[in-house]
Amino acid sequence: MRGGLKKGSGARGDPPAATHTLRLILGDQLNPNHSWFSRPDPGVLYVLMEVRQETDYVKHHVQKLAAFFAAMRAFARHLDARGHRVRYLALDDPQNAQRIPENLRRLLAAERAGGFEYLLPDELRLDRELAAFAASLDIAAAAHDTEHFLTDRTELARIFPAGRRFLLESFYRQLRRRFGILLAPDGRPAGGAWNFDRENRKPYDGRIPPPPPLGFDNDVRPIVALIRKAGVQTFGEIDPARLPWPVDRAQAERLLAYFVATGLPHFGTYQDAMSLDHWALFHSRLSFALNVKLLHPMEVIRAAVAAHEADPGRIGIAQVEGFVRQILGWREYMRGVYWALMPELERMNALGHDRPLPAFYWTGETGMRCVAAAVRQSLERAWAHHIQRLMVTGNFALLAGVHPDEVDAWYLGIYLDAVQWVELPNTRAMSQFADGGRVATKPYVSAANYLRRMSDYCTACRYDPARRTGEKACPFNALYWDFFSRHRERLARNPRLSLVYRSLDRMAPSERRTLLAHAASLRERLEEL
Repeated sequence: MRGGLKKGSGARGDPPAATHTLRLILGDQLNPNHSWFSRPDPGVLYVLMEVRQETDYVKHHVQKLAAFFAAMRAFARHLDARGHRVRYLALDDPQNAQRIPENLRRLLAAERAGGFEYLLPDELRLDRELAAFAASLDIAAAAHDTEHFLTDRTELARIFPAGRRFLLESFYRQLRRRFGILLAPDGRPAGGAWNFDRENRKPYDGRIPPPPPLGFDNDVRPIVALIRKAGVQTFGEIDPARLPWPVDRAQAERLLAYFVATGLPHFGTYQDAMSLDHWALFHSRLSFALNVKLLHPMEVIRAAVAAHEADPGRIGIAQVEGFVRQILGWREYMRGVYWALMPELERMNALGHDRPLPAFYWTGETGMRCVAAAVRQSLERAWAHHIQRLMVTGNFALLAGVHPDEVDAWYLGIYLDAVQWVELPNTRAMSQFADGGRVATKPYVSAANYLRRMSDYCTACRYDPARRTGEKACPFNALYWDFFSRHRERLARNPRLSLVYRSLDRMAPSERRTLLAHAASLRERLEEL
């Protein structure tokens, strides 16, 4: 690799040792504290590789590829500096076959290795591929845990009976009790409640200035040049001299400390808020570091809880619980959903949606200011927070009837932190309700009023959030009522939607006809909105 690592050896000029075991490390398995790395073994060769197999299965944001490659290269240098033997296959390495199995076969033969080991992938596609590859070998082969997650793959499915809805709150409370997180001495939840979600829904009022987002000036110009020279198709913006995302353990630790000190005191209050002037608000932006395993979820949780316990007046229970719920609850829950519902999950389309994703998801060129702001931010930064993803871009795609496959591909490609185990259940199940309600108790859709309340996006928008019909009316309004009208047979019996259907049925017939006709017109000309 660039940076001086020699084939099959450290960078210190030592002669190559005989390899008894070749170990594969994938790009999202960069855990420096894994037991594999407790001490160097000269008979073990660690392999990392940049391959077209992974750059091309979906079209990625250029910052996503640059960050993954930069983090992988930094991790290889870290291992080498610790005395481990490392073989790094860069994208342009002449010996790179551009597929993981073929590269492994070549390396195993070249090294005459007597064993192959790998860490369990978090994506079913790679899990199956590596299991089949290992089974095909005539040498010893074994898979090991990544030592990252707090629950195992099958735990969610074991907790809930077959065919039942997976309840996040039940799962979350079990984990709080198991790990002793935010519990009073008597075992009850700290602060007297398990969940302070009602206190975590406030719009940003401007009273408290958000901290400046901490960035890192990672020079990835050689990586970006390599990606472009290789002809890898990407999209989005990048300053290759200043990639701002953490790509090594030290940077990830700095970002965690910075968030705990400056963002956590107000995170819970404003975690659902959206602002044109403050793209990060009080969010941690730790998802990439967590998802490539530079940070362990428990160290993140404990850092937040310790800060709260040290100064509860400054970091209240509602702030820290809202953050812990994202990591201990939601993140582990999504992983459980993924393994419980795959491979069927990636084919689910319970609502039968079939429209293409509008072109403005790739450009941000739309008169809907909320969608334009969320998409443009995503193109510029490869990041948006959970409400921008769920209640702006995801909300509109669901209301418009976009096919879940197209929504999945967009989310998986555009966000720096998107790996399938977390992207797919968030998108297809939670955002698009394509699982028919196994995860969410109701579709997460809203009309314009929610967006007006939780953001400043509606200010100076082409469309009026108070209008339902007409050329100046916000498209979210008519599409909202049309969505529930089109899916009445499936959704009307849901008790959480009874108010929606009562409101729809109380409309005068002429008003309802006009509203639904306007929605039909909008759906036929999505590209023009």
